[in-house]
Amino acid sequence: MKSKHILKDMTPYQPGKQTKEVKKEYGLNRIVKLASNENPFGYSREVEDCFSNHNMTLNIYPDGYTAELRNVLAKKLNVYENQLIFGNGTDEIVQLIGRAFLYPGVNTVVATPTFPQYKHNALVEGADVKEVPTVNGYHDLPGMLEAIDDKTNVVWLCSPNNPTGCLIPRDDFYTFMEKCPDDVLVVLDEAYFEYVDDQLHPNILENMQHYKNLVVLRTFSKAYGLAGLRIGYGIADNELITRLDVVRGPFNTSSIAQNAAMVALNDDAFIRESISRNNIVKQSFKAFLDSLGWHYFDSQTNFLLVSTPISGQDAFQYLLENGFIVRPGEGLGAPETIRVTIGNETDMEELQKVLYQLHLKINEGTES
Repeated sequence: MKSKHILKDMTPYQPGKQTKEVKKEYGLNRIVKLASNENPFGYSREVEDCFSNHNMTLNIYPDGYTAELRNVLAKKLNVYENQLIFGNGTDEIVQLIGRAFLYPGVNTVVATPTFPQYKHNALVEGADVKEVPTVNGYHDLPGMLEAIDDKTNVVWLCSPNNPTGCLIPRDDFYTFMEKCPDDVLVVLDEAYFEYVDDQLHPNILENMQHYKNLVVLRTFSKAYGLAGLRIGYGIADNELITRLDVVRGPFNTSSIAQNAAMVALNDDAFIRESISRNNIVKQSFKAFLDSLGWHYFDSQTNFLLVSTPISGQDAFQYLLENGFIVRPGEGLGAPETIRVTIGNETDMEELQKVLYQLHLKINEGTES
């Protein structure tokens, strides 16, 4: 079997542990999953009504053009319909970008640590990857500009960044765009867009016409709570969208996902409530971490990357055995950290109790 040689040196994406397997493995009755940055407050009640009342014709292919959702979203974002592309989550659009713009002999520039699928897909396509370390969790934009050369085809900017949660400042982003060569595609991944403080938003869509080499990615998986339906979208100049559409599968988003996303877009009250509750719980959790003396990164998301006095893997294991699933930083390129999704009020109170016990155990071990 003659596959690409690079695949022998790569491993598949490893998702966080699932609740059923953890319950079975450790004999636990209750598990709280805080590993995948899902919305703990669910999704819009209007979407639930949509599921109940929608006459699902599962024997019919979905709309390959995503026409209805495209129309609703274009109006909400104040962009043209032909500036949009939809994917099976933004993961698929990342893959499409790699398929269209990356190949042997070219390179791509990424931060480290950041969302691993940028590098993963680049390697699959045979491109070289230039990694520029973050600075206190923030993208080193001057360093990324220096890394660009005449063989660079794509630069990936994750803002807020995953796993650190740090937002690229507005002025820094626009300075980067002005200095970046026009023939280099810049991907601005805004998966956590809705969680960002309104005063800090770069409002890039208002200036999209100035940047023909920019694609912005957003998703319904995070704040909208539709992670299980897998639907995300990209916004860019029509010429760029057309190139991506060429490598897109014809029916890549389901009818159910399209309908649910369209309904979710209209429920602004649910988004406001989710963001408000997330912020309140996050501030409480940050105050708790401050009381322990544990550092965390500046986050404009629904998660915190927390520095741990022991290895992130050991902290992860302790929490796992006590009913909480988080992500160890070792697998995210951030050793001695854990990434914790902000859960609901009750779950986060319970998590604090478990972390406090871990804190005491660490201190006892240090003293002895």
